[in-house]
Amino acid sequence: MAAYRRWVSVLCCLSLLGSFASASTTSLPSDSRKVSLTLYYESLCPYSANFIVNYLPKLFNEDLISIVDLRLVPWGNAKLKGNDTFDCQHGPTECLLNTVEACAIDAWPKLNDHFPFIYCVENLELERKPLEWESCFKKLGLESKPVNDCYNSGLGQKLDLQYAAETSALEPPHTYVPWVVVDGQPLYEDYENYISYVCKAYKGANMPKACSGLTFNQIYNRKTIHPVCYKEIPPSTLSSRTISTVMSWIQKIVTSM
Repeated sequence: MAAYRRWVSVLCCLSLLGSFASASTTSLPSDSRKVSLTLYYESLCPYSANFIVNYLPKLFNEDLISIVDLRLVPWGNAKLKGNDTFDCQHGPTECLLNTVEACAIDAWPKLNDHFPFIYCVENLELERKPLEWESCFKKLGLESKPVNDCYNSGLGQKLDLQYAAETSALEPPHTYVPWVVVDGQPLYEDYENYISYVCKAYKGANMPKACSGLTFNQIYNRKTIHPVCYKEIPPSTLSSRTISTVMSWIQKIVTSM
């Protein structure tokens, strides 16, 4: 079963590479203006991983990628401390992988080059095997040296701090990840519906096929709240947890009497 899952993972990565190769041959219409799509995320938030693996690849179906400028910002809910150090929400492994993915983006600036690697790493997170991230080099036929050199030289930390500054400058400030922004506007909990927002934001004359079947009022009439990793636990959640804890404590006292 484990071997089967590994092969499925490899096939998914190869399939994605095929999608990139196909998408890269698509020419931009001369009057198009690309829509900015930015994902602020952290590597071990399961909802970020799910969005990267199961939603972002839709860009490469048909011709959507021809109108989108996709950027990935791997910082998320990490917190700066003193002396340019920081803590990550899901621990040291998340800090490691945030930096690794930042280094991949720096080493391979083209989306076609770094996205398959990040997809592979995040797919391992969904499989609960994030520490096997180095296997992605072999799966994708990539040299590990550029990423390892970036990580070990201190460049990775500089990239982290740049992403930290960009994330902290968001207006309105992000309160959770994944935090998806289309042309400067956050999508909040409706982030999985990002294609509708991209299509609405596109002002070019040649509408991609993926947008042709959409009715734009669906964007506002069919909003759905999707799961997120909060930067801070919402007060309502804290209150419910506190009440639950108190009630449990009272029940134990009553039972023991």
